[in-house]
Amino acid sequence: MIHGLLWLPLLMAFILIAALGWLERRRQNLYLIWAKGSELAKLDGTGAARLRNGSLCWSSFEAGNFKEEATFEVKKLEMVELMALSSGEAPLTQESQGRCRLRLVGAGKEMDVPFSDAERARQWMDQLMSKARCDL
Repeated sequence: MIHGLLWLPLLMAFILIAALGWLERRRQNLYLIWAKGSELAKLDGTGAARLRNGSLCWSSFEAGNFKEEATFEVKKLEMVELMALSSGEAPLTQESQGRCRLRLVGAGKEMDVPFSDAERARQWMDQLMSKARCDL
């Protein structure tokens, strides 16, 4: 009986890991449906974003679906800056890695899109500026 009680925490850990894996797979499947037909899309720990028909939309994953946070028209994009996620208005240097945000500026508005990876944010920055130039 003691041996059975020793295995009980291991069984509970296995069930927990399996449940978390199922939730992540569900999130990824919902993302694939949500991002279908997008020119540019991303999913990471901070949320999801997609570029479709000249409009950039980003969302967070809550209660089994994607909740839209905000949208931004790419053709009105004037400038994109790479900023630190939590340290106010500090721009990131080229060597910086980790969590960050893209600040989109245009048409008198400023909006922030969070990213988990600075390198991916830099790629998005280049692609968004090229799309903005193409739409002009």
